[in-house]
Amino acid sequence: MMVDWDCLPEELQIALSREALHRVSATIATQAEVLADEIECGVLADRGGADALRLFSSVVRMVGEDELAPAGYA
Repeated sequence: MMVDWDCLPEELQIALSREALHRVSATIATQAEVLADEIECGVLADRGGADALRLFSSVVRMVGEDELAPAGYA
């Protein structure tokens, strides 16, 4: 049964949106770490990318946790 987004209560829309953002942040961070590992293992050419990807991964995780905290009204 398909449910129209606009028919969902606002609280559920916010909860679902937050969960989706958490999951995409985790996915992006994990993929950055996988690429960093591939660079370190020699699968990809190393041009300083592994450290940059790990920094990016950390920032995504850190910002993802802070940015998704409830603030104001949606």
